[in-house]
Order: sequence, then structure tokens, then C-alpha cells
Amino acid sequence: MSKKHDALYNDVLGNLDAPEPAPAAEVARGSRFLKRSTTIADHVTGEIEEKTLRWVDPADCVMWDRHNRAYDLLTEENCRDLIDGIRAQGRQEFPAIVRRKGDGYEVICGARRHFAVSWLRANNYTQFKYLIDVRDLTDEEAFRLADIENRDREDISDYERAIDYADAIKRYYGGKQKAMAARLEVSPPWLSRYLALADLPGDVVKAFTSIRDIKERHARDLKPLLARPETGQLVMEEARAMIREQARGVTLDGFEVIKRLKGAARPASAPKPRAVDEKHFVRTGGVKGVTMRKKGRSIVLEFDADITDDALRFGFDKVLESRKKP
Repeated sequence: MSKKHDALYNDVLGNLDAPEPAPAAEVARGSRFLKRSTTIADHVTGEIEEKTLRWVDPADCVMWDRHNRAYDLLTEENCRDLIDGIRAQGRQEFPAIVRRKGDGYEVICGARRHFAVSWLRANNYTQFKYLIDVRDLTDEEAFRLADIENRDREDISDYERAIDYADAIKRYYGGKQKAMAARLEVSPPWLSRYLALADLPGDVVKAFTSIRDIKERHARDLKPLLARPETGQLVMEEARAMIREQARGVTLDGFEVIKRLKGAARPASAPKPRAVDEKHFVRTGGVKGVTMRKKGRSIVLEFDADITDDALRFGFDKVLESRKKP
């Protein structure tokens, strides 16, 4: 027997005479019994939890209609790392979390995995199947589970997350930010910033080429500008101008869009007042003339390149006259 078994028997039969050695077959059966007993004990104490995973055709699964990832934004390009990883491993390593829906399944977490396996099956890798973990979840539990899994993932945009939170706060938490923040274990100010992002006007959102270009900080930049009627109108007009540009095929990155939206709210800079030591000489009835200004100990003369010879000659004469005056 092993030392473990010896210790166990010594503890139980400490004051009894040792029995005759058991046959090898009985020892083996006893060993299996003890292992089974230990496993049962681990289950009872919660130290082991078994899950039943399934390999299914991804066509038997649909996305949860409140999934926090926009499935239509998934492409071969932005899922290439996952596609290559599954192909290299020969299988999907981590199961998607689903729940039953009719005769199939509803995907709570695992949209990218679903896309990757579907792409592989459609591109001559029909041996791949979709690995799922079937759970019994309420909608609120499904929302929190999806949020926990995806919160730190960079491939879900701030705006996708914001829209998900805005829907959830009304649907599950009665519009109460503190209650929702407590359930998600985040700070109320952090949650408030994402809810503000979800409140951006539709035309501002459409000004971006992709919702993945919209960042949480953009709401902080634009919120005070949109709140004031005089600047809010200017921001909205600029957003609509960019929408028209996109319709003509112009592509703007997120940095350029936010720069233009913020810039539209700035008042136009007033023309510089003419310096006291600046003089402008123009013929009567003329349009273009010569401007003379002092710059330190120098004198600068400015005139348009297409000024006529007569207008230029007139200007120079006036400059010479002005120098003769005390």
C-alpha cells in the first residue's frame, strides 16, 4: 500500500491487530475506492467543479440580441489572429458561454470565436467545430458575465460598451447608476463617463467613419460644447458637414473628426488691429496699394504681386514723402 493508505489504515485501525495482507486485486479495488471517495469529497467541499462542454456546428448558434459586441463589424482581417490561432492549435481552446434557445444555442460570450470557426468551416476547414459551455442564465446575469469577460479587451470599442451600458441601466437597474455600478463593481464616475458617451447625438456618431474610432474621452471633450446652444449648434453643423463629405467618399480618421468638431466651437479669431506705425498708400479710386510698417529699426513694404505699375509707383512716392517728414 502507499504511505497515504498506510496512514489512513493506521488512523482507523490503530488499536487492532493488522490483518493478513490483501491480494493485489483487492488492493487495487481499494485504491480505486479511496480515489473515488476523495473525488466525491472534493466535489462536496466545492474544491472541484466539473463542466460539460459541447462541440457544435456554429450554425446552430445565434448571437444574443443584447451581445456587447457588434457582430457585423467582425471581419477576416480583425479576427485574423484568432483564426490563425485556432487553425494552428487544431481546435478552439476556450469555450464560448451560451444558453439554450429552442433547438439551438444563444451566444452570450464568444462572438469572435463564433466568427473565426464559421470562417474556417466556410474556407475548407470543415473539421472545426464550436466549443461551448451551456449555462442557465437570466438576462441580467448574462449581461454581467459578458461585461466581465470583455471589459478589458481592446477589440471592443468604447462606444459598443457604452451602448451596452445605456441599455442595461434601463433594462435591469431601473435607471439607477449607483445600483448598476455596485453590481458591476465599478465606480459611479467611471460608469457615468460611458453613459455620457452613449448620449452623443446621432449626427456626431455618424461623423466618425467607424464607431470603433469613438473613444470615451471624446464624450468628455464634446459634452460641455454640446451643452451650450451657441457652441452646440456649431459642433452639429460641422458633424453634418463631415457626414456629407463621407457620402462623397472622403475618409476621416477619429483624430481628425474630433479635432474638427472641437475646432468648430472655437470663435473665429478677430483680425489683428492695424499697428499704429503702419501706413497704407493707395491711389484715389484704387483698390490695391502699398503698406509700410516699421519692424524694429527696419521698414517693411508689402504689396500684391499683381499690383499695377502706376499704383506701385504711387505707393513708393508716398513712402519717400513720408520719410522726408520730421
